[in-house]
Amino acid sequence: MAKNIELLLLQTVENLGIVGDIVKVKPGYARNYLLPHRLAEFPTPTRIEALKEQRAIAQKDLDMLRQAREELLERMQDVTVTLIRSCNDKGVLYGSVTQRDLSDGLQEAGYDVGVRSIRLQNAIRRIGEYPVAIQFDKDLRIDVLVIIEPDQPLEEREEMEIDDEGNLVEKQRPKKQRAEEAAPAGEEEEAAAPAAG
Repeated sequence: MAKNIELLLLQTVENLGIVGDIVKVKPGYARNYLLPHRLAEFPTPTRIEALKEQRAIAQKDLDMLRQAREELLERMQDVTVTLIRSCNDKGVLYGSVTQRDLSDGLQEAGYDVGVRSIRLQNAIRRIGEYPVAIQFDKDLRIDVLVIIEPDQPLEEREEMEIDDEGNLVEKQRPKKQRAEEAAPAGEEEEAAAPAAG
């Protein structure tokens, strides 16, 4: 197994380090990503010294970002996000709820949480309540309650049947109901008038 190699970061790389950091990475990661994208290079005393000022600026920015995130997490204590979605009569959603949906819901509620900070194990596919982790850093984490509600009460929905292949089975409606739905409104009134007379 190849040993990790040391590289000097030329730019801040999320979950790895900030500009000017010397990091140990796997040779494949260095060869295939960091070096070709000019995000890192092999460290030399001259380059380390040259990046000291940039590193100090990046560290200051990182500290400010961390402080903002800590304040955001304090504001998010006991936050509940409610999303309305279409579903069938069994409460199964027609489309799943993803990190993007949750991020949009939090943004609308005034919480600036990006998609990458939402730790959703699996996409949500049913109505209900779900605890979802918001994690900015290893020690900056909070759980929020996500409630998925149907766009109309389940009791009012027509019951659906699915066959063995997963296709929707359309139920036959009574003849009278089909005739009423097929006839335009004006014809119904005309048909009713001679019967009354």
